[in-house]
Amino acid sequence: MNCEVSEVRVAKQDADDKVRLDKWLWAARFYKTRALAKAAIEGGKVHCRGERCKPGKEPKVGDEYVIRTGFEERTVVVQALSVVRRGAPEAQTLYAETGESIVRREKAAEQRKAGALGVQTDGRPSKKQRRQLFYLRGGSGDWVE
Repeated sequence: MNCEVSEVRVAKQDADDKVRLDKWLWAARFYKTRALAKAAIEGGKVHCRGERCKPGKEPKVGDEYVIRTGFEERTVVVQALSVVRRGAPEAQTLYAETGESIVRREKAAEQRKAGALGVQTDGRPSKKQRRQLFYLRGGSGDWVE
């Protein structure tokens, strides 16, 4: 009986050693679904050593990844591997965010709150400005009112 239990533990440990990157990102709760994690990786939102990754890449303990989610960009170091999605406190033990990444994220959040990154306009264009935009974009000379 003990032999079977130890074999199961070894098999589970080997399975955890070979984890796909999309599955690890999902387990670490960076993305809500594996499909979203895979799409983000394929879309170039996840980088390892400055290069884009593939969903099947196997992360290793100590690897550093740059992960973009929405407005945030995090630089994280893999501390543990898991294929099981657990609660947030356990998921946070899978990685450690670098200090400079935390500072950069907080600074960007402050700027967003202040409205510094938003596009500033004077409001809606007037009728004359709309006509000028229409002609500028290659509209024909027949303006219908």
